[in-house]
Amino acid sequence: MKDPLNVLVVGVGGQGNLLASLLIGSAATEEGFQVSVGETYGATQRGGSVMSHLRLSRRRAYSPLMPEGRGDVLLGFEPVETLRALGTYGNPGIRVMVNPRPVYPLEVLSGQTKYPEVEKVLEAIRELSKEVVVVEATELAKEAGDARMQNVVMVGCLAASGWLPLRPESFRKVVVELFGENSPNLRALELGMAGGRR
Repeated sequence: MKDPLNVLVVGVGGQGNLLASLLIGSAATEEGFQVSVGETYGATQRGGSVMSHLRLSRRRAYSPLMPEGRGDVLLGFEPVETLRALGTYGNPGIRVMVNPRPVYPLEVLSGQTKYPEVEKVLEAIRELSKEVVVVEATELAKEAGDARMQNVVMVGCLAASGWLPLRPESFRKVVVELFGENSPNLRALELGMAGGRR
């Protein structure tokens, strides 16, 4: 494993970035990694850009924000935000897992500007990455009982992907500790894991 392993979680306010980074960081801590977490925010409101940096190391704690161009894994909850983050932190070896469902900013909703075609955004993401997995996380989250749990579905997919040096059981343990054995979040995680294994 590369040390540190640099993981980005990218989305917009209200998509659950902070919970996703907590789950990944807690699972890594569970397995003995030193974890540094940093957050960066665009407009500090629902709908503004949010990015979480996680740096996992067996050796030492690193500064919480990764250097530009040094991302290893990017978990993207929104396609345009994923592409934007790739422009800063991407490199030819980065792996990307992305939910293709757009979250339209106010400028798009008010008709001031147009949202780009999602397929073109995904195409650009593929061109800038070593590997891309598109996860219909919002649809899987609906199966778990709430579309807002797309963040936990995405974490489940990442847990089962083999991209992180972490066991899926560590993620499950963290979710059970936080939410309980019968939580819809556990169902969302497990649906994501099943999707990630496929």
